Amino acid sequence: MTLSISVACGLFDRTEALFNGDVKIEGCHSTFLHLSAEETFFRAFSHAEFDIAELSFSSYLIELSKGYSDYIALPVFLGRSFRHNGIYVRNDRIKSPQDLKGARVGVPEYQVTAAVWIRGILEDEFAIHASDINWFTGGVEQAGRKEKVSIEIPENISIQAIADTKTLSQMLVDGEIDALIAPRAPSCFLNGSENIDRLFPNYVDVESDYYQRTGIFPIMHVLGIRRSLVEQHPWLPSSVTKAFEQARLHALPRLKDTTASLIMLPWLSAELERTQKIMGDDFWRYGVSENIATLESLVRYSHDQGLTSPKLEIDELFAAGSTTVFKV
Repeated sequence: MTLSISVACGLFDRTEALFNGDVKIEGCHSTFLHLSAEETFFRAFSHAEFDIAELSFSSYLIELSKGYSDYIALPVFLGRSFRHNGIYVRNDRIKSPQDLKGARVGVPEYQVTAAVWIRGILEDEFAIHASDINWFTGGVEQAGRKEKVSIEIPENISIQAIADTKTLSQMLVDGEIDALIAPRAPSCFLNGSENIDRLFPNYVDVESDYYQRTGIFPIMHVLGIRRSLVEQHPWLPSSVTKAFEQARLHALPRLKDTTASLIMLPWLSAELERTQKIMGDDFWRYGVSENIATLESLVRYSHDQGLTSPKLEIDELFAAGSTTVFKV
């Protein structure tokens, strides 16, 4: 009997083979929904609408630590990004990381994974603690954004929700905040607003150096599967993990095909060569052991920033049957 499941995730090069049917989840009839990350996260964490969903890794860790997560993760990391590039500043006030001490810094939600990584990096690399900054939360482009999961903030953290009529992007332009941390570039930066810049304009060099020193390629999004479904069908985590890994492997050779560029970037081949020189041929790996340093760092950051308590163990994070594969 075929199991009917819904899968909500981004349509990426690493998931395209699943969307178009070249790769199938064995034993399943799968309905794929291509939604933005923000919509998927909201619907998954608010109402658990999907059988399988791309999840904010930070939000997942918070819910797991509270003991009531509707989903259990698989070591499939659909979203990864270096994060030094995600700090936007008024360059007439903030000229170096040390200038962030005492600054007013906006963030869409305090617990978003990008913010967790950036706060961890600021502390590890520059000795800037979350308590050194005055935090403001709210929508970057649309007013009224709230935290998608409930969090308890340590008493030494200064955090304030902005007015429901304001956006962080405009507040940065108006000088009401000094910096903005966000997963997406804000419109004030993209539009070339005066005095708005990245804290690290040479972020590619900075991030390359960070990877070469630490071996960490930050994970943003993890794949989650409805916990009740796993209880009914214990074979499902292994089958889903295998399918997503096959789709990832399906995408890798296409990046190297120079006959016609996969995406509309004229120097894609040069970027691929540069990335592989720094990170190796298989630079976007799934699995636990393959990403242990990255996973341990995110778990530590989440705990140290007061978002998860007690500190989670790596073997708590993922469904049984999804962390090992058979070998011939």
